[in-house]
Amino acid sequence: MNRETIRDAIALAEKVGHVFVATAGTDGKPHMASARRLTMAPDGVLSVAEWFCPGTVQNVLNNPQVSVVVWDAATDTGYQLLGRVEETRDVSMLDGYLEEEARHPIPQVETLIRLRVDAVLAFTHAPHSDLVL
Repeated sequence: MNRETIRDAIALAEKVGHVFVATAGTDGKPHMASARRLTMAPDGVLSVAEWFCPGTVQNVLNNPQVSVVVWDAATDTGYQLLGRVEETRDVSMLDGYLEEEARHPIPQVETLIRLRVDAVLAFTHAPHSDLVL
């Protein structure tokens, strides 16, 4: 895997301020989530942490295949990182919400997802191929 291309994707994520995380359940039902940033450990494993909804967390526990998309709409440049989740870990937990906020349940746990990237593809709105970069 080309770590320089992954570093370029991480830099683009920093610039645009978000990434999209696509997962699927064991039944194949897709789910999309967003997060603010990506980081890479020295061993090349990527991490993304966010207050993911329970569906995202359950999906990666049951089906570790994920796609992380970084895209800059202004320049129509981006990356799709295809990989496999190696670890999930709770990193923060809220101590509840005000009663009026509890009517619409939202995540109470920030989850860190560590994934090993298997392939990096270009991601653009314009026509493009699915060849590995």
